[in-house]
Amino acid sequence: MHAGKKPRVLVVDDEQVIADTLAKILDLNGYDASAVYTGTAAVESARSLRPDLIISDVIMPDMNGIEAAISIRAFLPACKILLFSGQAATADLLEDARAHGHEFEILAKPVHPSDLLAKLRS
Repeated sequence: MHAGKKPRVLVVDDEQVIADTLAKILDLNGYDASAVYTGTAAVESARSLRPDLIISDVIMPDMNGIEAAISIRAFLPACKILLFSGQAATADLLEDARAHGHEFEILAKPVHPSDLLAKLRS
């Protein structure tokens, strides 16, 4: 994290209301948050924003959150990545990522804002 600056967070969810709401909640709680709505946009935004943290849905239509996270880790290895999902298919995707040496923390959707903030502060 940058000394004296707000931690930069990128929120990724194909449900725009969720992404925008989470970004707003984070902004109100001392973060500099931006929202994008696809995995592809997450990778592109991460290149320019260079966030400290990415909070991403897993199941998205173009590129899933795990694929985006792996791509982003390649050029931002210090970026913390937190995934969230409400779908059972996520377990298989996470298992596959683990088999290839990628470990990600996952939260169940819906995540309550206070739970998310507590997680970020821990």
